[in-house]
Amino acid sequence: MTLRYRLTFISVAFMTLGLLILGLTLYSAERAILLNGVRDDLVRATNQIQSQYAQAKKPLERYFSGTSISLLPVPNEDFEGSPISVAVFYPNGVRLAATPAFMGEGPSLDSTELASALEKNSVMSTKPSAYGRTMQVVSPLTFDNTVVGVLVASQSLRTVDRALDTLSLVFLIAGSLTIVLMYLGISQITKRGLRPIDMIANTAEQIVRAEDLSRRIAVANPHDELGRLATITNDLLARMEGLFNTQKRLTADVSHELRTPLAAMRGNLEVLRRGAMHNPELLSESLSDLEREVVRLNRLVNDLLFLAQTEAGVQMRSEPVELDTLILEVFRELRPLAEHVKLQIGSEDQATVIGDRDRLKQAMLNLAYNAIQHTPDDGTVTLSLERVGREVALRVQDTGEGIPADVLPHIFQRFYRADKSRVRKGGGAGIGLAIVKWITDAHRGTIEVRSNVGEGSMFTLWLPLAPATDRLLTSQLRDSPSQPLPVIRQ
Repeated sequence: MTLRYRLTFISVAFMTLGLLILGLTLYSAERAILLNGVRDDLVRATNQIQSQYAQAKKPLERYFSGTSISLLPVPNEDFEGSPISVAVFYPNGVRLAATPAFMGEGPSLDSTELASALEKNSVMSTKPSAYGRTMQVVSPLTFDNTVVGVLVASQSLRTVDRALDTLSLVFLIAGSLTIVLMYLGISQITKRGLRPIDMIANTAEQIVRAEDLSRRIAVANPHDELGRLATITNDLLARMEGLFNTQKRLTADVSHELRTPLAAMRGNLEVLRRGAMHNPELLSESLSDLEREVVRLNRLVNDLLFLAQTEAGVQMRSEPVELDTLILEVFRELRPLAEHVKLQIGSEDQATVIGDRDRLKQAMLNLAYNAIQHTPDDGTVTLSLERVGREVALRVQDTGEGIPADVLPHIFQRFYRADKSRVRKGGGAGIGLAIVKWITDAHRGTIEVRSNVGEGSMFTLWLPLAPATDRLLTSQLRDSPSQPLPVIRQ
């Protein structure tokens, strides 16, 4: 059974239960009102006859003479045409007088009711008769404080039963029609209400069949729950599409990055196999090429491994790191790779930060290597370290091709490649800058980029100084009042 029909049946079932409870309540209330009305009429008639008999102060036979109520000294305007019937019995249960309705077959006076009346108690009961149910009140008649007779007032309940039967029939018909209309209405409401869910299911099925993540769900009302569900689903599809496209790009990029050095290594191995072992110059050239490609492969694998570790929650070490020593190590490692450019160190202040030395070195290596790859022959790449207030700035500046303004907001995204031909030529899978951004954020730092197309780029890593270094700087400034205060970047 579908969700639509389950919701419809549950809703109709609860509403039917509500209608049933309402109908029983109305039926019980109407029944009580009608029966209370009959009871009040019987009590009123009984009280009137008892009062008149008590005022007359006559023996029973003299006051109630004859066999018809018309012979009783009771105001005819109160009982003429009334459905109430009255009868008077002797204490021994023999009938003395009665209204015409009692002629022939009348309600019986059983021994229990007679005994209760002789004890000066009134009894009300409902009894069956040939023409339906009747309600009657049995009361004592007293003379000189002695029970001399029994008064029975009775009224047929046929009118009450007919009214209740009619009410039941009307409620049954109206309730049935209401349930049918409710079923049709709720069915249509749930059909329209669940339409976004059907669209979500159909879209998901189309995506599975066609493998097209660009499809989206039409949102009629984005403010209700189903509209929000459709909106969130569209956002999820958009993210899945982005991840899927990223995966495709990663697969293509990594394949290309692996294929190129592997092909170069295979070619150099083939050269060595064919006789380069006996040619020192060719041997040296082949080994250099192999070393360069191995370094390239190692960098790519390390970057991919680090990205996987960041997803799993890599733990960062926290230790003092001397950045002036670190920048020298980066310079020495990259100098053999910077054959076509001039790699140099600019300003180099002494600074210490708290962090993971290996990760900070990796960030500087990625920035410097990226600058080398995008700087043309005879260009310059400058590494510098400068203390500014309570922070330290690690800069990598090049005189390369620069980065277009529309590309700058995206360069730290994983696997983002603005110009595939340009990046292919230099190498790299578009993950180096993403790693730099992650390492900088992990050290509570920031990264800035300034770039002009055709003039070059400058990447600056801002990191907080170690607390001890910060205190030393404050002490030095206090001891040298003539020295201007450093500018603290906001």
